[in-house]
Amino acid sequence: MIVIYGIKEYLNPIKARLSDVIQCAMSKSLSLPDDKRAHRFIPMNHDDFFFPGGRTAAYTVIEINMMEGRQIDTKKNLIKTLFKDIEAELGISPIDIEITIKEQPAHCWGFRGMTGDEARDLQYKVKM
Repeated sequence: MIVIYGIKEYLNPIKARLSDVIQCAMSKSLSLPDDKRAHRFIPMNHDDFFFPGGRTAAYTVIEINMMEGRQIDTKKNLIKTLFKDIEAELGISPIDIEITIKEQPAHCWGFRGMTGDEARDLQYKVKM
């Protein structure tokens, strides 16, 4: 699951395109199928979204929640791909993008009535 935060006046108009860019990067970097898109947008009022100096109203936070197991280089590639593709497709400078990957053990995930460590039919690899 991916949670995206930003100032609503800036984030709302680009949500669909940003979701497409994020999903494409997930597919390229993690071989995640397109139908595994789970994006949650949190558009915020300017006075509820404090961010570091030197950033603009385009400042966007992307939190990626995933099962642990992927190689460090795989995760770094995902982050760099997101920076590059978001800038190329949406014109948001990397200085205005913050990305965090949060990993949890597979047994901490629940979907389709089971825990992640019980799933045997995933169409993508977690250990890569």
